[in-house]
Amino acid sequence: MEFKLWLRLSLWSGSLLLCFSALSQPKNEEYLVKFSNTDRKSISFGSEVKSLGVKYESLSDEWALVSGSAAQLKSLFSSKSGRVIEYIQPNYKVSLIEKYQLEDPLRRTALEIFLNKNPEIMKRTVRRQDNPEIPLAPTSGNAADPLFSNQWGMLDVGAANAWNVSRGTDKIIVAVIDTGVDYTHEDILPNMWRNPGETGLDSSNRDKSSNGKDDDGNGYVDDVVGWDFAKDDNKPYDMSSSVFGTLLGGGNPGHGTHCAGNVAARGQNGIGVSGVAPNAQIMALRFLSEKGAGTTAGAIKAIKYAVDNGAKVLSNSWGSEGESPSEGQENKALQDVIAYAQSKGVLFIAAAGNGHGGKGYDNDTDARPGFPASYPQDNIVSVAAINSSDQLGGFSNWGAKTVDIGAPGVKVYSTMVGNKYSDAVVSVLGMKINWDGTSMATPHVAGAAALYWSAHPEKTWQEVKGALLGSVKKINSLANKTTSGGKLDVQALMKY
Repeated sequence: MEFKLWLRLSLWSGSLLLCFSALSQPKNEEYLVKFSNTDRKSISFGSEVKSLGVKYESLSDEWALVSGSAAQLKSLFSSKSGRVIEYIQPNYKVSLIEKYQLEDPLRRTALEIFLNKNPEIMKRTVRRQDNPEIPLAPTSGNAADPLFSNQWGMLDVGAANAWNVSRGTDKIIVAVIDTGVDYTHEDILPNMWRNPGETGLDSSNRDKSSNGKDDDGNGYVDDVVGWDFAKDDNKPYDMSSSVFGTLLGGGNPGHGTHCAGNVAARGQNGIGVSGVAPNAQIMALRFLSEKGAGTTAGAIKAIKYAVDNGAKVLSNSWGSEGESPSEGQENKALQDVIAYAQSKGVLFIAAAGNGHGGKGYDNDTDARPGFPASYPQDNIVSVAAINSSDQLGGFSNWGAKTVDIGAPGVKVYSTMVGNKYSDAVVSVLGMKINWDGTSMATPHVAGAAALYWSAHPEKTWQEVKGALLGSVKKINSLANKTTSGGKLDVQALMKY
């Protein structure tokens, strides 16, 4: 019989206490380990890890991911004192905040019967191939975006009037940390970040974009537009499920691509829509799988990559309802990497959460507030969702102390995987699921931060956050429910 490892720190004694409880089925365990200041990257610890056959991956100067059988971990941790290990926590699971699976049993049954009777429809559903080649950036046009009028959110926040002040520049990089981005999309491709250390010509006049080398020495080979931490490759493509796969099995319907379009779909190129920051660069970082699932370790790697490679704004439309109640420990590792971003002058824009079962609640008082939006790090901007009538979305969390601002998050029109655009995730057989969520609100604010920072590159993250919250339009539905009491107003922001 294997054993599950439970760990906690005794603050009184400073020693590491270990407890083991029996489980009926053996399985490997994953933990995040923080080393004490005096023993970070301990050579002796690393040697012991290897001798026991425990998998070990460094996530930062302080944190590492260790995984193995409970017996291996028991042997490893039992021989260590608090002098070497400061903190241990589970590698928590995190996921998309929105759920796109049909829950109504009658509707599910009706769809299954229809598909059984019409198998040719399923045959016409082609599964997308992962890792398409990254195209060269096209020459952008100079004409109005024909679908802009469908973007009520852009109109609501005064984006068009803000662009009379500035349309921003490509000097600001926004990392979309999500399910990936369709970097082949006609309206996103022109604004994809291109890693300067992995593009262009090398000293021998050869293309560096796909030479199989880590030209910039950042630990990632040919990371031209970002990285896929879910599959550990250099093509962070947004692997979306099919329409029927989404309805019946849930998962990712192209979440990251939809968010990326709200941040920085190319503006004035005569194609599709526009993001709030129509000239900003999009760095694609995938750590959530096709099922919409990921881990704290993946989030840490994505955030650290973004910060270390020049992103100034991080757009985070993912999270969890509190820490895992079964573990009883905070996710200190995730908080530490957000603090690392703060130390490097980076803003962390986060979705406030979509409540319990789709019904919003108060992040200030609920036992399971939305994380990471409710963490105490000052560089976090927590975003609630509003509709076109200035009402708080029924699913949206709020919090007078922990949620900062509202933004459009109901029936949001944006880019979709495969050169598509819509305000609906799926619309088939009379069933329609809209793009609703604090996930949709978050990229509006991330784009606004990028637009303002492009016009004011001398500003600190504190000043950019202050401008975002100081320029809001006050609305009744957010009074005493957000720290600012208002919704995003990009027109006012650009004059702030």
